[in-house]
Amino acid sequence: MLTLLTIKLYLNGCASLKEKRSRLQPILIRVRKEFNVSASEIGLQDVWQSAWVGIACVSNDQTHNQQVLKNVVEFIESHWPDEQILESHLESR
Repeated sequence: MLTLLTIKLYLNGCASLKEKRSRLQPILIRVRKEFNVSASEIGLQDVWQSAWVGIACVSNDQTHNQQVLKNVVEFIESHWPDEQILESHLESR
């Protein structure tokens, strides 16, 4: 089973794409490391203060995948309170 989480982040105060990358990369790296998932910026690459992030989890248990990805959302909210999650969507295939 594949479960995909998409998150729209608001990066308050970013003044350049370079700053955006420097704030987004630590989030993606920690999420990959802590949860053993794939994570990447998938949209809004040219917008300074917003980013669509895609996170994928693969296993044979859909319920497990959904719980892992819900934990990812909570992890981001608790460790990066300045980076606001505007939207999040879970999709299983």
